[in-house]
Amino acid sequence: MKILALNCGSSTVKYQLFESDPDLIRRNEDRVLARGSIERIGTPPSPVKFVLGGAARIGYEADVASHRDAVDIAIECLTDPDNGVIRSIGEIDGVGHRVVHAGEYYAESVIIDAEVERRIEECCELAPLHNPHNLSGYRAVRAALPECPHVAVFDTAFHQTVPRQAYLFGLPYELYEKHRIRRYGFHGTSYAYVTQRFAAIRGGSPADYKLIICHLGSGSSACAVDRGRSVETSMGFTPLDGLMMGTRPGLLDPGVLLHLISRHGLSVSEVAEMLNSRSGLLGLSGVTNDMRALVAAARRGDPRAALAIDVFGYRVKKYIGTLYAVLNGADALIFTGGIGEHQPLVRRLCCQSLDSLGILVDPERNEEAHGREMRVSPDGAATEVWVIPTNEELLIARETVRLIAGRRPGGQ
Repeated sequence: MKILALNCGSSTVKYQLFESDPDLIRRNEDRVLARGSIERIGTPPSPVKFVLGGAARIGYEADVASHRDAVDIAIECLTDPDNGVIRSIGEIDGVGHRVVHAGEYYAESVIIDAEVERRIEECCELAPLHNPHNLSGYRAVRAALPECPHVAVFDTAFHQTVPRQAYLFGLPYELYEKHRIRRYGFHGTSYAYVTQRFAAIRGGSPADYKLIICHLGSGSSACAVDRGRSVETSMGFTPLDGLMMGTRPGLLDPGVLLHLISRHGLSVSEVAEMLNSRSGLLGLSGVTNDMRALVAAARRGDPRAALAIDVFGYRVKKYIGTLYAVLNGADALIFTGGIGEHQPLVRRLCCQSLDSLGILVDPERNEEAHGREMRVSPDGAATEVWVIPTNEELLIARETVRLIAGRRPGGQ
C-alpha cells in the first residue's frame, strides 16, 4: 500500500509517503518513498521542500495562501514526471492525519466520517491552536482524494488509559462534568511509536515492560507506560503543563497568574502570549529557545544559558522520579524528540543523582548516541537508559494501514 501521512500545523504542511502493508510492518520493512514540507502558509514567500531517496530534489519558494494550496503543491511534487514517486494520486491507498485533540471521544485511531469530523471540530475549543489547522489539512486532502479512506491519529488517544485519580484536577467536580476540564496529555503518537519500538528491540511485547519515556523538544513531556498503557503523563488540559519547554513554562503555581492579572494589570491575552511564546528556555535565558544554541552559549560562559539548561534538566529529573514512583519501578528510561535524541549534556543532567533508582548513564555511550537508536546506560544497570528516535509519521502510516486492512475482506 502507498500511505500518505500528513501533519498540518497553523502555517505548515509536512508529509511523508510510505510503502507499507501488514507484512512489511511485521518485518519492520515499510519504507519512506518521499517526504516534504510547505512552510509559512499565508505569509509568502513560502519555502517548499521535497526529498526523495535521501537527497533534496525540489526546493523553491511559492505564494501559498491556504492549506488547500499547500496540499496541491504536495501532490504536484509526488506526481512530478521527473522527480515524483507516483504517476497519479490515485495510487495512494490511504491518508493518515495527525489530529491533536480528541477529548474523551476516542482512545484509538479511527477512519474519518461525518461524525468523527464533527467531534474533531467540537474539540477545537480544547486545542484552538491545533485542531482547526488539522481539520483544514484534512478537508483539503479529502477534496483531492474523496474516495480514499482517511484516518485520524490522535495525540490524546494514547493517554485515555490514564486512571481518574491521575487525570482529575482538584477543582469542583462539576467543571469536569459540564466542561470536561481534566488532564488529557499529548505527544501520544510519539509515545506509541517508542513503546512499540522498544518492545521490538527487546524481542518482546509492549505488555512485557514498564517504561518512562521523555519526549524532549520545543514541546516536551514525559509519560509512564505500564505494560503498553499510558498511566501518567506530564502535560495536562493544554500543552502548557508539566516540563519546561522552548517557550512554555511547564508546571506553574496558578497564583502567579492571578497575581500578574490582579496586581500588575496584565490582560488574559497578554498572559496567554507570555505563557505560550516568551517563557521556558527563551524566557529564562533571554537568548533563544533552541537548546543547541543554549548549549553553545553555556560553553562560552553565558550564565543565563547555563541556568536555563540546568532548570530544564532538573524539571525532567523531578518528573522521572515521579513516574518511577507511579510505576513502582521501571525497566527502561527512554529519551526521544529533538533534544532527547541529540543532546548528551541534557540527558546527563536529567539522570543526575538517580543512581538510587538504578538509573545511570555511561559517559562514552551517552556522547556517542547522537540521533540514533542506542542504549546509553552501563552494562548491568537496574534500569536501562535508551535513546530511541521517534517517528510519528511512521506510526500514523501504520495506524492507517491497520484500519484499512481491517475493513478489507480477509483483512488483506
